[in-house]
Amino acid sequence: MIANYEEKMAAPDFWDDNDKAQAVIAEMNAVKSSVDQYSVLQQDFDDVEMMAELAEEEGDDSLAQEIGSSVAAILSKLEEFELGLLLNQPYDKMNAILELHPGAGGTESQDWGQMLLRMYTRWAEKRGFKVETLDYLPGDEAGIKSVTLLIKGFNAYGYLKAEKGVHRLVRISPFDASGRRHTSFVSCDVVPEITDDVDIEIRTEDLKIDTYRASGAGGQHINTTDSAVRITHIPSGIVVTCQNERSQIKNRERAMTMLRSKLYERKLEEQQKQLDAIRGEQSDIAWGSQIRSYVFHPYSMIKDHRTSVETGNVGAVMDGDLDAFIDGYLRSQIQIEQQ
Repeated sequence: MIANYEEKMAAPDFWDDNDKAQAVIAEMNAVKSSVDQYSVLQQDFDDVEMMAELAEEEGDDSLAQEIGSSVAAILSKLEEFELGLLLNQPYDKMNAILELHPGAGGTESQDWGQMLLRMYTRWAEKRGFKVETLDYLPGDEAGIKSVTLLIKGFNAYGYLKAEKGVHRLVRISPFDASGRRHTSFVSCDVVPEITDDVDIEIRTEDLKIDTYRASGAGGQHINTTDSAVRITHIPSGIVVTCQNERSQIKNRERAMTMLRSKLYERKLEEQQKQLDAIRGEQSDIAWGSQIRSYVFHPYSMIKDHRTSVETGNVGAVMDGDLDAFIDGYLRSQIQIEQQ
């Protein structure tokens, strides 16, 4: 498989499309990483096996503790290796488009949206993924009204599909002078970034395209030209916006990619005849519909209601440590498929 990637990279026209070239390099590096992980696991296993045989031959019980520690380390590496193998769907390897939309709760929920934005950004950075802000609408007093991120990296969608759904926060509100406890909700939607080589028919007459001046952080070009683009796909009602690029043409291209991705996801849903096969259960951004609860008061705990994975280390999770939840979700989906 690595030889196939090297053959592609040796082609004279490989760098004609920089984005595709970078994607191929990322895929090859990911495959190499998996091969290297397997080699390390095999070597570690051989070393422990040899150590166990030596201990048995010489009757040396002092090696037992060292063997136990080595086995525990191998099991930890094996779990990480298995997680990568779970991402075997054709769209798992793609970049991810992640959207956050605060629900009921006003400023409190908008601030919760900002906290989740930081959490996902930190998670992506720790994995070496690149994060681009495609659209950002700031809150009136704090936080965000909505945000759309493009998270670029091999298997980005495969991991982040575990985050689709409503995230519920319980805490003492910093915006409440009375110090009362508040409950807030934010919806997280994730779709794979679909490139031009995937056949999705989009007719020009089905599109309504609006331009407007960009808002929020973005440099001197913000609010100087009508560079932001909003595209409405009339038959489906899907609306996408993009304002991060300096030119209207670039923003339109990005918005079309987002629209193609959403239409592709809808096509998959129709083919599989089960909404939760790709998107997960969709529900109102309100009480009782959450996939995960984050409790900051009266105690500290984060619990995923789909898998029962939970932790009391709230600070680590909010700093991007999501792997336990993602791992739990992916493994639960494998179990469902096997039933």
